[in-house]
Amino acid sequence: MNSTLLINNLSNPAFLFFLLGIIAVRLKSDLEIPSNSAKFISLYLLFSIGFKGGQELAHESITLDVIIAMLFGMFISFIIPLYTFFIGKRFTSVENAAAIAASYGSVSAVTFVTAASYLEFQHLHWHGHMVAVMALMEFPAIITGLLLYAIYQNQRQEQIAYKKHIQHALTNGSVLLIVGSLLIGYFSNPQQAEGIKPFTNDLFKGFLAIFLLYMGIESGKKLDTFFKNGWFPILFAIFIPLLNGAFFTYVAHWITPDSANRFMFGILAASASYIAVPAAMQLAIPKANAGLYLPMALTLSFPINITIGMTLYYQIAQL
Repeated sequence: MNSTLLINNLSNPAFLFFLLGIIAVRLKSDLEIPSNSAKFISLYLLFSIGFKGGQELAHESITLDVIIAMLFGMFISFIIPLYTFFIGKRFTSVENAAAIAASYGSVSAVTFVTAASYLEFQHLHWHGHMVAVMALMEFPAIITGLLLYAIYQNQRQEQIAYKKHIQHALTNGSVLLIVGSLLIGYFSNPQQAEGIKPFTNDLFKGFLAIFLLYMGIESGKKLDTFFKNGWFPILFAIFIPLLNGAFFTYVAHWITPDSANRFMFGILAASASYIAVPAAMQLAIPKANAGLYLPMALTLSFPINITIGMTLYYQIAQL
């Protein structure tokens, strides 16, 4: 791996703000970001990346390659929960295994956004249809996790209720916002869209840094209870994303000739959801322990991906 790329990632202001959040909690500081403000910033990030992706997509033709890329993304989101569920079931309950499987099969929009900034730093252009791929990868993992839970709990009487859970996955606010922003960006008049470009582009990295500070604070609060679960969740949260990202970055060589898109496939396969999935699991499987699967995705997998992972996937994508 190129050590310069790793150092660049470790010195990224966004990542350093994430570390600052964790340090603030360990020092028992009163540093806080109001949850309403954090929610607004997360909505902004989803809106911005969706709108910019729609603008990019408007300049592309919906070709067979684009359709194949979308189908490949959905396949990744379906296949990862299948084997991560059975791995998770070895060290925890069916409820927790289903939530972990859904988390690691789904995607992190913030990791995707950080990866987009990383590519800009490398002077590489990624294609707008990858935003559509990300949006399409949210719900297959959630649905797969819920179905695996239903099968292994053998609760026939809840089959009708799961129609509601599937509908919730499809209409989840994060999914709806990013898909909606993508479509609005796609259909917007280019001249009028320029009017909000300072908001969607110039402010983006600053809002990302503040949001990651909030994520660091939230992660730091959950560290103590998380480490009581033993070593297996820790090893899972470190190595499964790296294996997923490296493998699917390599497989993406058969899907797209573009190295930036291959890198993005690796990031999507490696990232774990800590926004959409926890919201869905709280509704669908309330017995699942958020103190387990949320720190796995947020406190371990997220920083691993934006430091070691991005460097690794970038090198594989360049092969």
